[in-house]
Amino acid sequence: MIEFSQVKKSYQIGRETVDVLKGIDMKIKQGEYLSIMGPSGSGKSTIMNIIGCLDRPTSGVYSLDGENVSSYGEKELAVVRNRAIGFVFQQFQLLPRLNAMKNVELPMIYSGIPKKERRERAERALEKVGLKDRMHHMPNELSGGQKQRVAIARATVNEPKLILADEPTGALDTKTGHAVMEQFTELNEEGTTVVLVTHEPEIADYTSRIIMVRDGEIISAERERRGAAE
Repeated sequence: MIEFSQVKKSYQIGRETVDVLKGIDMKIKQGEYLSIMGPSGSGKSTIMNIIGCLDRPTSGVYSLDGENVSSYGEKELAVVRNRAIGFVFQQFQLLPRLNAMKNVELPMIYSGIPKKERRERAERALEKVGLKDRMHHMPNELSGGQKQRVAIARATVNEPKLILADEPTGALDTKTGHAVMEQFTELNEEGTTVVLVTHEPEIADYTSRIIMVRDGEIISAERERRGAAE
């Protein structure tokens, strides 16, 4: 599903070139449950941004479902993001003036889905994450865990093949964080590929494989671990 071939990413800061990724080779299979770990500045978030078509490599090839998306323009990348990828962020990224249902409807508006179908699908997505009774609440009326579950509903409402989660439990207490990870585990068991960035080993332990990144390079990539999410 996902393949990096000698992917490099550099930034120009003044007269200096900073190499963030130094020739990454990586494969992620359809249906995997994977975490990417590494210290601050290791390049893990840059890898996530390239996987999510939020950024493009400086050189090398990123293939998604056999397509070389590293060569796509901004409009093409936006279409891929909307149709194939769901995003969950540490700080939820909910629009404060929209209630839970309308936040979940947003990706479907960009996909051109009719209003009646949007509402029905948003209701189902929120019910699935246990927020049937919070559909019309505003973000400031929800707890951190509830906000993250709204974000998960929004990420999954278009039924993407891939969910990307960047430190999804970083703003949550331990108990709530584990409850959110159970949601990701359930999504993976239904066949969705889930890739998350985390610095917490106990969160990474939910996943079936861990990729360790340091100084822009992959230093280890565990084989799939049976029963990791149990």
